[in-house]
Amino acid sequence: MRIESSVTSVSWIPSEAIGGIMRAPFDLGPMHYDNPPADQIDDVQALARSGAVRFINHQRAWIEVENGSIVAQGQSGRGWMGRTKLGFGSRMLLYPTIAMPDLRSEPTSSGRSVRFVQTTGGRPAIPLPRKLNRPPFVQIIPPIVWTTLALNLQADGSASHEVLGASPFPRHWIYDASGRLVNKVAVTDFDKWSGDIFGERTPWGREDSPAFVTEVESALERELSTQIMRAGSKPQVRKMPAGSTLVEQGQAGAELFLLLDGVLAVEVDGKAIAEVGPGAILGERALLEGGLRTATLRAVTPCRVAVATADEVSEEALAELAKGHRREET
Repeated sequence: MRIESSVTSVSWIPSEAIGGIMRAPFDLGPMHYDNPPADQIDDVQALARSGAVRFINHQRAWIEVENGSIVAQGQSGRGWMGRTKLGFGSRMLLYPTIAMPDLRSEPTSSGRSVRFVQTTGGRPAIPLPRKLNRPPFVQIIPPIVWTTLALNLQADGSASHEVLGASPFPRHWIYDASGRLVNKVAVTDFDKWSGDIFGERTPWGREDSPAFVTEVESALERELSTQIMRAGSKPQVRKMPAGSTLVEQGQAGAELFLLLDGVLAVEVDGKAIAEVGPGAILGERALLEGGLRTATLRAVTPCRVAVATADEVSEEALAELAKGHRREET
């Protein structure tokens, strides 16, 4: 019996992900942010060719099972580098990116399961002059983007995946074997990526970067996220250091929050009951239930949070959202 599965990472640059002087080419052109990828990816190669994402790590593997034991194995995944768009308005040029060699460690097998690991990535072809945090202190060559994915295949037919590492930038979304969005790498850090990620601090040197992975938010939250970020007036964005508090339980409040980056802990009566990642919308219950916060929201990692008002989202949508957010009751 042949058992086959896959896991795919899709990497893209979300809006508001770059700060300081480095965001000028994005705000004024010729560079651009990316629209969020679809919840379902059916054609990896077509997506890579489109220029809609920065790169794709497609990890695919198989095993042959006889009498409950694994007798053969192999993998056929690869990396797909996207194309960089440069231009103004409708006039856009697509530049190829530079792929690094795919890295695959020797699969590890126990006779009942096999673990496959694959790292893919590359760098943009356009120079990125910048200051570095260590020698040589200035560099023009862009830093490398990558993900490291593990795929575990079991003799009983089950499969699981892990994100073992990823570059601190850009955003990495994870899709299962059916092409469905299932996880997100929660933190993007442009400053760390541009100032520290070169030389030995890449998988092609001697180091990988750990990835903080969260579950995907609901389809309703993704729909409302787009609505909030594309409203007529740009939402205010708050930056929060790790350990800081966004709101306190019992506090009055009339704001709605969209977590753009990082991980927030949801605490009720001093106890952490959940952690949420990018795309989560929070604070709706105070708007619906008397104006008092029902939980404390604390930053587990550095976070960026967009602040919205109640009139940007319909009361019906807020009520539907609240049904799935009664975490203290479940």
